[in-house]
Amino acid sequence: MAEFNEDGSIKLPAAIQKMKMETEERLQKRRCIHVKKEMVSFTSPKRCMLHLRLSEAITQNTFVETIYGEFNKNSSVPSKIVRLHEKEFDIEIGTHFKRCSDCTNLIRRFKEFLDVIEEKGTCTYEGFKMNFCYEDYFD
Repeated sequence: MAEFNEDGSIKLPAAIQKMKMETEERLQKRRCIHVKKEMVSFTSPKRCMLHLRLSEAITQNTFVETIYGEFNKNSSVPSKIVRLHEKEFDIEIGTHFKRCSDCTNLIRRFKEFLDVIEEKGTCTYEGFKMNFCYEDYFD
């Protein structure tokens, strides 16, 4: 059953509220990056956007552009980075057959250096679903 606040908005369940508080605490105290994946255009040509927010514990932001530069050299998808503020960036992932795999690759590169809080947003990519069945490979 849904509960409502005094202003008429829906109260968040305790588990979601706890997760949200933990995320905010991590962004305040630990060296991490928050990545929100959004699909900007749902019709062809499809485009996606990664919204990056650096935690308060990170003092230099040059590593974002360095990691993006290395990603851009090796990727086949057209992309561009926009610096919004000192701790906020937007990376636009253009239309391409390998759009989702290159986007996942970029997030993986960030995970190699930092703790990444990944939020799906409006992204429709599900990733690889591995249905391993022992009988398929062994007798």
